[in-house]
Amino acid sequence: MSYVHENRIKFFFEAVNKGSVRAAADALDVAPSAVSRQISQLEQELAVTLIERHRRGIKATEAGEEVLKYYKAYLIQQELLLENLQSLQGLQKGHIFIAMGEGYIDDVAGLLSEFSSQFPEIKLHLSICSSNEVIRKVTEDEAHLGLVFNPARDPKIRSHLAMDHPLSIILHKEHPLAQISPIELSQLNQYRLALTDVSHGIRQIISQVENLTGVVLTPTLECNNLSTLKAYAINGGITLLPKFTIEHHAHLYPDLIALPLHHPTFAQTKSHIITRLGRQLGNAANTLLHMLVYEMKKRDHD
Repeated sequence: MSYVHENRIKFFFEAVNKGSVRAAADALDVAPSAVSRQISQLEQELAVTLIERHRRGIKATEAGEEVLKYYKAYLIQQELLLENLQSLQGLQKGHIFIAMGEGYIDDVAGLLSEFSSQFPEIKLHLSICSSNEVIRKVTEDEAHLGLVFNPARDPKIRSHLAMDHPLSIILHKEHPLAQISPIELSQLNQYRLALTDVSHGIRQIISQVENLTGVVLTPTLECNNLSTLKAYAINGGITLLPKFTIEHHAHLYPDLIALPLHHPTFAQTKSHIITRLGRQLGNAANTLLHMLVYEMKKRDHD
């Protein structure tokens, strides 16, 4: 086996990441034949088959997955090296990738602005996505940091802060259910109900309780935009969201209230600030992590 050429692995990485040689060629701005040639040469050098072709494109073989694992670690170490060298020269440059659920935007927007004013040469990349996608991005090193609602247990995830954020029924203060306490899950089907889909931690918790109680909710609207869900509730519908999504910014939603549901599972949900277990963060990402933990702790206790 000869020397590993990282540049050739880059072509292989892009092909698997994009799902096809043609998509990788477009991303790298080269001809598809150049991508195929680099992958073929890499397979010859390593004496293994790296990709399998199927109707929907290509995927990595077991050996290919090992090469991808090596390349991702190489990219992380390269990033750390460059950042450490810049720190020695008194420079602060680089990129930080963050993934989070939509419900946290209002809580962290000010903090991100503050961070950028302190470190203007650090470019922040913020992805707003479902709970499942936040976990995927963090575990696959597409994001340095994640902020996620009630993630499933994952041995590849490290939680730096867990905050109690109960899942509540969100409704207009004059809605008929506003006069009832406690509210049973079965009562929700009597009204116009809006929920997220199952890729979100919110719906996954609801599904757990449905399985435990035998009650199946039938939403009249399924939507992954939290602003739309709140607007639906303002206009007479109901939805289920973490209480903090309206509590931390009550002035924005003066007509909405959050009420508890009559099941202990809904009161045990948490938000987590996460990184991949074992990932070494650079100075800038580590600074942002500590700022994020401090800010979320403060907001949680206000």
